[in-house]
Amino acid sequence: MRVDRFLSNLPRFNRRQVRLLLVERRVWVDGVAVSDPHHEVREFSHVCVDNQVLQAGKPARYFMLNKPKGCVSATADPQHPTVLDLLDEPDKAELHIAGRLDFNTTGLMLITNDGQWSRRLTQPQTKLPKVYLVGTEQDIGAQYATTFAKGLYFAFEDLTTQPAELALLGPRTARLSIIEGRYHQVKRMFGHFNNKVVSLHRERMGPLVLDAELAPGEYRTLTDEEIRQI
Repeated sequence: MRVDRFLSNLPRFNRRQVRLLLVERRVWVDGVAVSDPHHEVREFSHVCVDNQVLQAGKPARYFMLNKPKGCVSATADPQHPTVLDLLDEPDKAELHIAGRLDFNTTGLMLITNDGQWSRRLTQPQTKLPKVYLVGTEQDIGAQYATTFAKGLYFAFEDLTTQPAELALLGPRTARLSIIEGRYHQVKRMFGHFNNKVVSLHRERMGPLVLDAELAPGEYRTLTDEEIRQI
């Protein structure tokens, strides 16, 4: 939200007072005096006028997890362990998953309380690649790459997938890069050739690569540089 709108929404200030406060540089956001009415105020921002705190803010949290098999990408589930069960963190109910994975799909999962950051990561418009290591039941033919690059028609959604890149690593192993996250998309793409996916592991989301030192079920906090990359 713009800082002028944030202040105007408070009952103590009218629009004229807000303009004056900004001109006089009496508004502080995250320790910096601001005069630009378009300056962004987020739920994590610390906002003061003079020495009075208007919003204390809360820390934004970002985690990278190596998701194991048999774990649900949900905040709660009555039958199975969830990815949040793997986190030893306070206030886990405030966290959400940025880019879910199927029950038996493994690999990179990002968890945060920053909705704006996770939307940038997962929205198709951003065209951030999601890279998967795929194992199949049958050999992968050369025609797969050509078909995936053109896009596949999904009748259920009445849409054609965005072009995807496939690199063959072995007769039944490949690396697939997609920029969408349709329902069971990777399995359905290989299903076009009646080839069952038997293993699926997400290695990367955009610039963020799964830490090789994280064993399945382990996690760590993202670095400031990793957070800024999204």
